[in-house]
Amino acid sequence: MMTMLWLSIGVYILWMAMPFVPGIELGLALMVMPGPQGVVLIYVCTALSLSLSFAIGRLIPLKAFARFLEWLHLSKARYLMLTLEPLSPQQRFDVLLQSAPSKILPFLLKHRYLLIALILNLPGNALIGGGGGIGLIAGMSRLYTFPRYFLLISVAITPLPLLFLAGK
Repeated sequence: MMTMLWLSIGVYILWMAMPFVPGIELGLALMVMPGPQGVVLIYVCTALSLSLSFAIGRLIPLKAFARFLEWLHLSKARYLMLTLEPLSPQQRFDVLLQSAPSKILPFLLKHRYLLIALILNLPGNALIGGGGGIGLIAGMSRLYTFPRYFLLISVAITPLPLLFLAGK
């Protein structure tokens, strides 16, 4: 039984780290099965999976991602990746602020941690990459430090478990 539990936990963490997986829905479904005892376990596993996707994003070279964008015929996005690749995080941030097309995007860039928290809690965020995809892109951007990102996701994923526990 313990082996099955650990195997299930491992599969859940890996699955949640994948882009376009409906994480909130999966987490809620898994919280319902074991009841309140499983809420903390699902919370910890979700934080681990979002951290894993962030770490994987940090490992992906932007040049390789630019080749993937070229394969998709997304030339403007490819050019942006190649432009950002040699820059430091602060220089990347400055380039993105300068090239942002509207007044809303610079605001979102300046409040990028809040933006991630909001996007992670949007219903249906799997359509824009899900938690795994959001973590992957956040890691690839190198605009987020891991300690701040981990603190952010620890707080951002808290509402659903709290609501679940309050309802029991």
